[in-house]
Amino acid sequence: MKKVAVFGNAGGGKSTLSKRLSQITGLPLYVLDKIKYQSGGTEVPHEDYKHAHQQILVTDRWIIDGFGCMETLWLRLHEADTLVFIDLPLYVHGWWVTKRLITGYFKPPEGWPSNSPILRSSLSSYRVLWLCHKYLTPKYREYIEQAQSIKNVYHIRSTKQISQFFELI
Repeated sequence: MKKVAVFGNAGGGKSTLSKRLSQITGLPLYVLDKIKYQSGGTEVPHEDYKHAHQQILVTDRWIIDGFGCMETLWLRLHEADTLVFIDLPLYVHGWWVTKRLITGYFKPPEGWPSNSPILRSSLSSYRVLWLCHKYLTPKYREYIEQAQSIKNVYHIRSTKQISQFFELI
């Protein structure tokens, strides 16, 4: 486990899992939301984001947490030797987005840039939930099915499996 991609729908606990995995393994953690967005939630220029992403991919050790964009997603999954796909039931993702919205006013969400607009970002997450579930999640499932013969694949389908994941590594 040297290059780990952690991915899945919004509100699935990717950032929390990635942070803990980094602490356990000593692998450097790169949070795509902190690379793609500046403090306050302003998006960096797309070319700057792509360049930063590519600079991470060419290193020999990393955990990359998040989506980024379609263009960099498949490059990252291809380069990773380990895939951690968080694929919880849609209602769990929705509940955790709601929980993050409420608690975000008291403590900044894990993996978000500083001073992120909690309400606006959460509303965006709600919009993404169904679109990801309908269009991207099936592609993720197909990809990991094909990749499991050549990569370490962890397909996390329940909240219980999240805690069990750390016993497997």
